[in-house]
Amino acid sequence: MRLMGKLYDTISEEHAAFIAEQPMFFVASAPLSTTGHVNLSPKGLDSFRILDATTVMYLDLTGSGNETAAHLTENGRLTIMFCAFQGHPKILRLYCRGRVVTRLSTEWASLAARVPEHPGVRQIVLGYVEAVQTSCGFGVPLLRLDQQRDQLPRWAQAKGDEGMVEYRRTRNAVSLDGLLTPATDA
Repeated sequence: MRLMGKLYDTISEEHAAFIAEQPMFFVASAPLSTTGHVNLSPKGLDSFRILDATTVMYLDLTGSGNETAAHLTENGRLTIMFCAFQGHPKILRLYCRGRVVTRLSTEWASLAARVPEHPGVRQIVLGYVEAVQTSCGFGVPLLRLDQQRDQLPRWAQAKGDEGMVEYRRTRNAVSLDGLLTPATDA
């Protein structure tokens, strides 16, 4: 059997340079149940960091759902994908075991300090890389980034800290499939 793309054990300097150039990435997760919803979410706003050759993190901002956190709490499976929308075509996937770090964790301050502050921060997602896969990306279109959107930060600022806590309590505590998410606020 021939595998598509190339498989690596760790994030190389070349991989790290490619990741740093990408203005967005995608996160995929799924519950254990075969009838559950597979989740795929786009991310941006300079929220991703490589901690070392086998550990990554991203700042997870409050949104309409909290599926990734529910899936990670249940089973820890996480895939993160980067695509080259400009320049040489390439797709890079990080196959990880992941976990959620909340403000209640002793790790919070040191991890949060690695990324710019953002209004509406919900949690940090840590990924422990088990494999890195690169593939051609020939089917990915060429796109130009005009700028990052500012709607999510403006929405979070308008809600304020108390409004965000209430939003997460009422809208982010349970996944589409009824899985509980970790408490993100003290």
